[in-house]
Amino acid sequence: MSHHPDPLVTTARGAVRGLRRGDTAAFLGIPYAAPPRGADRFAAPRPHEPWDGVRDATVPGPTAPQSERRLGSVDMAPYFGPGWSRGEDYLTVDVFTPAEGGGGLPVMVFVHGGGFVAGSTRSALYDGSAFARDGVVLVTLNYRLGIAGFLDLPGAPANRGLLDVVAALRWVRENIAAFGGDPQQVTLFGQSAGATVVGGVLAAPEATGLFRRAIVQSGSGLGAFTPEQAARVTRAAAGALGVEPRVDAFADLSDERLVEAASRLAGIDLRTATHHDPLIGLSPFSLVLDTQPAEAVAAGLGGDIDLLIGTNTEEGHLYLVPVGKYATSTLADVADAAARSHPDPTRLVETYRGTRPGASFGALRSAIMGDALFGAGTWALAGAHAAHPESATYAYEFAWRSHALDGRLGATHAVELPFVFDVTHLPQLHGPTAVLGPDAPPADLAARVHETWVRFARTGDPGWDRYDDGRRATMRIDAEWTQVDDPRGRERRAWPARLTTTAARPTRP
Repeated sequence: MSHHPDPLVTTARGAVRGLRRGDTAAFLGIPYAAPPRGADRFAAPRPHEPWDGVRDATVPGPTAPQSERRLGSVDMAPYFGPGWSRGEDYLTVDVFTPAEGGGGLPVMVFVHGGGFVAGSTRSALYDGSAFARDGVVLVTLNYRLGIAGFLDLPGAPANRGLLDVVAALRWVRENIAAFGGDPQQVTLFGQSAGATVVGGVLAAPEATGLFRRAIVQSGSGLGAFTPEQAARVTRAAAGALGVEPRVDAFADLSDERLVEAASRLAGIDLRTATHHDPLIGLSPFSLVLDTQPAEAVAAGLGGDIDLLIGTNTEEGHLYLVPVGKYATSTLADVADAAARSHPDPTRLVETYRGTRPGASFGALRSAIMGDALFGAGTWALAGAHAAHPESATYAYEFAWRSHALDGRLGATHAVELPFVFDVTHLPQLHGPTAVLGPDAPPADLAARVHETWVRFARTGDPGWDRYDDGRRATMRIDAEWTQVDDPRGRERRAWPARLTTTAARPTRP
C-alpha cells in the first residue's frame, strides 16, 4: 500500500498542512480573518497576517466565545459541539476535499445554527467527509456570536457575525481553487440562526458575486430585529455589565464577562408599537436590519441566486417537548404563543384549530411557535425570491419523525441536519434521548437527502418542480418523498408577509 503524506496547500496567507482520512483531505482551523481581540471584537473583520512556514491544520481550532447550551432532556451535544474552546484565532474555516485532488469542483459553505449565541465547526454533525467523498469541497466556518457578533453598539458596524460570513466567502473566492474548488460555483447554506444569516447575506449588497446558490434550512426572512428592538437589548447588556452602551466601554471587557452577560439577557420584551419579537423571546440576538431580508429580496437583492428553502414539519417541538412543556400545554399557552407572534392572535388560533381538528394544545402551540419562528419567514422569503424569473426557487418540508423522548420529539427543528451531512451512523445520534431516537431511520433517507443537496449545489436543480407563487410546489421528505402543491395553504395565508403589527390589517384566513 502506498503511503500518502498529509496534504499541503498554499493559501494566499501561507501554507497549511491538513489531514488525510481515507478518501478525504481535511484542513481544520484555517484563519479567514484576523483574531478579534480587544476593540477588534467590535470592528469589521480584517485580513489575517501572513504566516511563515507551514501552519498545522490537523487539529480543531478554538471556537467563538459562548456559554454552554442545553435543551432539556434531549442530547444536543452533537449539534452545539464542545462549547467554548478558548483561543483568539477562532475566525476560521474547516475545509473537506477529495484526497485525490482534482479541480473545478462545486463548493458548499455551511453556516451553523445555535441561536446566534452558540455552535461551532466542531459540532459532530458538520463533518464534511461525505461531501468530499461525493466530489464537493465543503467549507464550515466559525463566526462571532452573542455580544461580539450581534449586539448593536453605537460606533460599531452592525451584524458583525454576518460580516464574518461575508469575509469567509471572500476567503473562499480567493483560496478555494487551491483545494480543488471552483470559486464560481459556490453554494452558501445554513440552518436555524445560520439559515437566517444566509438570508441576510442573500440580501446584503456587499456579498454580491461571492456565491451563486443558497440553501436556507429552517431560517427566516423575517427574523431580524429592528434597530429600536436591538437598542433595548444593548441597554440591557450595558446595564448587566455596568458600562455605558458604547463600543469603547465594551472593548475593555473580557470575553468571559461578555459571555456571562449574554446568558443573562433572556426574556427581554422586544415587542414595540409596530413590531413583534421575531424570535418570540427565545434569543436576545439576531440580525439587526431596517428592512427584513424577505423585503430586500422582494425589492431585487439576491435575485440572481438559485434558492432551496424549507422547514421541518414539527419545528416547535424542540422548544417544548424536551423541557416538559408540550404535554402540559393549555389553551392559554396556545393563545400566548399566538399573541407573541401575530397581529390578530384570536383569528390565528381559530385558523389552526380549524385546520388541525382534534390536535392537542401542545400540537397547536408547537405549530404556531414553529411558524412564528421559521414558517412565516420561510414562506415570505420563498415568495419574494420566486418573483425573480432569472433564478430558480425550490421548497421542501422535512417530515421524518424522530421517536426520541418516548416518540414525542418528531420532525423537530434540526432533525434534518444528520441527513444533509450523511452522518446518521454516528452513535451519539441514536438512543431514547438522542436527536434521531431509538429507531433506525429509513435505510436510504440520509443518502437521498445528502445527494439532493449535492445535486442542487452542482446543477441548481434538486429534482422537483420549481416553487412559484401560484402552485407553491414543495417536496415533502419522509420515508417516501411526495411533491405537494401549497402545503398548509390556509395556515400560510393567516400570516402577514411582513412583521409589522399595528400597521398591518388582519389577513383573511
